[in-house]
Amino acid sequence: MYTTLISPQQLRALQANGTPLMIFDCSFDLMNPAAGEEQYRKGHIPGAVYANLDTALSDQGVIDPDGTHHPHPDAASGGRHPLPSREKFAIWLSSVGFANAMQAVVYDRNASNFCGRLWWMLKWAGHEAVAVLDGGLQAWQAAGGEVTDRVETSRFQSNFKLGPELRSLATTKSVEKSLGKKSQTLVDARSTPRYRGEVEPFDPVAGHIPGALNRPSAENMGADGRFKPAAQLKAEFEELLAGRDPATVVHHCGSGVSALPNLLAMEIAGLGHSALYAGSWSEWCSDPKRPVEKG
Repeated sequence: MYTTLISPQQLRALQANGTPLMIFDCSFDLMNPAAGEEQYRKGHIPGAVYANLDTALSDQGVIDPDGTHHPHPDAASGGRHPLPSREKFAIWLSSVGFANAMQAVVYDRNASNFCGRLWWMLKWAGHEAVAVLDGGLQAWQAAGGEVTDRVETSRFQSNFKLGPELRSLATTKSVEKSLGKKSQTLVDARSTPRYRGEVEPFDPVAGHIPGALNRPSAENMGADGRFKPAAQLKAEFEELLAGRDPATVVHHCGSGVSALPNLLAMEIAGLGHSALYAGSWSEWCSDPKRPVEKG
C-alpha cells in the first residue's frame, strides 16, 4: 500500500502485477478552468479518470440571479473552492467506479498543486491507500510511461463506503477560537507577495491571518519537479516552526488547494499529521470583522 508518494516505476509495477488500482488526473488551471480537462483529453496515463477541481473536488453550490455564489448548506467549508460533504464526495467516487479495495494514485502536471486535494479528500473519506505520483505526468513520461488521448470507457458504478476521517479538517470557527494560542500554528502556502498583502489576484481582501507563518507550496519541490528528500523537508519545516509542535499545524492557502503540498511534505518528512483549513484565506476574508495582518 502506498500512502504518500509513489514513483513512476512503482506505479508500473502495480499495473504489471494486477493490483486493484485507479489513477486520477487532477490537472487544472485556476486562470483557465477548462484547460485541465483539455490537457487530459490530449494526453493522460492510460486508464486515468479526470478529477475536475471545480466540479468533482469542490461543492458547486448555488448561484443567485445576481451571480453571487453560495456553497450548499451541507458543504464542509466555504471559500472559493468549498469542500463538498463527505457523502457527496463518496457519491462521486462511486460514480467513477472507485472502490474501497483499490489503491488510488493521483497526479497532475502542475507540480502536484491540484492532485494533493484529492489525496487529502480520500484520506478524509477514510481511505488510506492513496499516493501522489511524484513528479507528475512529466516524471511518468520521462520514465518512459505511456500517454494516450483515447476516450476512457466508463466503469461500472461502485459503492464506496466512507470510513473514519483519517485527516483533520479545521473550520473558520476553530481557527478563530485558537487564534494567537500555542495550540495552533497557522502555515500559509500562498506566494510571499500575496501573504504580505502586496498583491491579491483572486480574493477581495489582501493580507494574511494574524500570526500565520509563510511557506509557499513551491518550496517543497526540487528542480526536477519531485518532492525534496524527506530529510531536507524535515529540516526546512523544523526551521519554519522554530520549536512549535508540528501537531499544532493548520495548513491553509487561498482556497484550500495549494496548501496540500505543505501538508503532504510534512508527512513525507515524518512530522506526522497536521490539519487543513479548507476555507482558507478566501473564507477568512469574506467577513470584514475578522482580523487581517499585512507585511
